[in-house]
Amino acid sequence: MKKMVFLIFILVSLVACEKNINFDLKNATDVLVVDGNIENGRAPEIMLTQSLDFFNTLSADQLANSFVHNAFVTISNGVTTHQLKEYSILLPNGYKAYRYSIDSSNLSTAFLGQINTQYTLYIKSEGKEYRASTLIPPLAKKLDSLWWMPTPFPKEVDDVTVMVQVTDPPGLGNYIRYFTKINNEPFLPGRNSVADDQVINDVTYRIELEPGLDRNLTKPKENPSFKKGDVVTLKVCNIDRDAYNFFSTWEFAFQSIGNPFSQPNKVMGNISNGALGAFYGYGAVYKTLVIPK
Repeated sequence: MKKMVFLIFILVSLVACEKNINFDLKNATDVLVVDGNIENGRAPEIMLTQSLDFFNTLSADQLANSFVHNAFVTISNGVTTHQLKEYSILLPNGYKAYRYSIDSSNLSTAFLGQINTQYTLYIKSEGKEYRASTLIPPLAKKLDSLWWMPTPFPKEVDDVTVMVQVTDPPGLGNYIRYFTKINNEPFLPGRNSVADDQVINDVTYRIELEPGLDRNLTKPKENPSFKKGDVVTLKVCNIDRDAYNFFSTWEFAFQSIGNPFSQPNKVMGNISNGALGAFYGYGAVYKTLVIPK
């Protein structure tokens, strides 16, 4: 009986100690957000925006107005430095996106991405300077083969399973990111698009290929699948450790949105001076599979 009275006393005390806590959330200062990449055989592409308030309801106008214009942007391969030029991209909804890439009027210093080459990005915007570096690694991960097979328990009659065989070379530190393209759709990264070789070092392995997701959709498909009649192109990119850290933490943060039980997470970028985002290199290889109807 005494134990019961003591328990009731503790519960009443806890209730009596309840206190409402109100957080005074202030608007943070806008910071530069960088999404920059260079791929073997392709020109560098750098997209600059300003950060947006986390609790704001985003609109198309806000996103369109977040692009940073008239920045001074250069890229160097250690031998040549090229100043990039700002270009606009007309979007289907009538809005425009903006990116910095090779200046077509000054091709004497322009260059495309090359395997096993280090690149340095420099940005000057609104009186602040930012730097980042990345490597287009050697094509260490070998994409051996791509094939399809009937799905054991398909949700739809035309569902198929696509398999891929990959060879990992000896030695740790080989990182990849993958994308899939179905028919005329754009390349989309997988739900978990990056992988290291901590467990699969120096082996040849086979794994089921999951279609990429369009994360711009309000509700991406839960379990996308390949279909009979699809033309599937797989893009596998060798990346450095900084790129792996950025995309693995970014994808974890994306998947944790709205989950009250998820662990705290910080997206690990590689841009200096407090900017968000990353500058990353892709050592890319492609393979296409035609699935008959």
